[in-house]
Amino acid sequence: MDFLDQLIEKIKDMARWLAEALGGSHTEPELELIPIPVRDRQR
Repeated sequence: MDFLDQLIEKIKDMARWLAEALGGSHTEPELELIPIPVRDRQR
């Protein structure tokens, strides 16, 4: 299991490096959508 944990950490590091190389020196987290309540009109 220790080998898998090390492998996952290496993959995470490589993904961070790739994201920084492609997107610049900073990565922005994804924006979360905020649900907006909408009143349905009753006819």
